[in-house]
Amino acid sequence: MARLPRFVIPGQPQHVIQRGNNRDVIFVRDEDYHFYLEKLNDACKKYDCDVHAYILMTNHVHLLITPHTKNGISKVMQSIGRYYVQYFNYTYGRTGTLWEGRYKATLIDSDGYLLTCSRYIELNSVRAQMVNHPSEYPWSSYHYNALGKENTLLTPHLLYKRLANTSEERQKCYRELFRAHISERTLIEIREATNKAWVLGSDRFKNKIEKLTLRQAKPKIRGGDRKSTEFKKSTTIRV
Repeated sequence: MARLPRFVIPGQPQHVIQRGNNRDVIFVRDEDYHFYLEKLNDACKKYDCDVHAYILMTNHVHLLITPHTKNGISKVMQSIGRYYVQYFNYTYGRTGTLWEGRYKATLIDSDGYLLTCSRYIELNSVRAQMVNHPSEYPWSSYHYNALGKENTLLTPHLLYKRLANTSEERQKCYRELFRAHISERTLIEIREATNKAWVLGSDRFKNKIEKLTLRQAKPKIRGGDRKSTEFKKSTTIRV
């Protein structure tokens, strides 16, 4: 069966995940992280993409990225695949693929999910119990978004800029967002939308995307009497 093209709308952000093959390690030393970020920066400038948030874990990568051309993200990921895999294989004397197939991505409803997705990404190391606070993990955008550390890779999204009038105030407001927990239901929504390539957003946003792309943007509810109490209970994700 032919694979459907990903949902891509220039100017609309996406959550992108790329994993190591068989969940193997893709970063070993600090130099590896630096090289990946350097090549990501080069590719985003070349192919007109803005990165708003990221985290580099030992065996996978999360990006919150806005393309400004239809093929921008795919070109960026192809470029990273080419340069980073060559570097990694040469450095560690290995051959063959490094990535677990195609990268995964979901189109994001900015108003409802952008800042939540940014937090989701930057909290990845905390959920993995690698650190107690995102500020303790060096390979994420938290240091820029929340603490103001210079990072030429990152471009603040308009919604981030609207948090406050000055950089210091925006960083403070952003840090305050981390006082609230992301609900289990929202975590599931983000994971399922990204892993299954559905659109992440409100029903209104999904319907809008379906009209624009003439494609289904969300899974269909199957089976059962949709008006019955039993059916509604069976399809509710519990927090």
